[in-house]
Amino acid sequence: MQIQEKLTAQIANTIDAELKPHGVAVVIKAVHHCMITRGVHKQETSLVTSRMLGCFRDDAEIRQQFLSMIE
Repeated sequence: MQIQEKLTAQIANTIDAELKPHGVAVVIKAVHHCMITRGVHKQETSLVTSRMLGCFRDDAEIRQQFLSMIE
């Protein structure tokens, strides 16, 4: 099993290390079985994690443009 936050970071870090871009932005939205069947019992519950590197971390305007595109 993989923790969503760790998976998000690993994807972003791998893209950054291999491609060496000016910036990397990774957003993962997932439905967790444990949230549906145990605990809160809400069928439409999803969790969102993100990792921003380079220009996406350093430049608030670029980060906001990216986030507005995925909403």
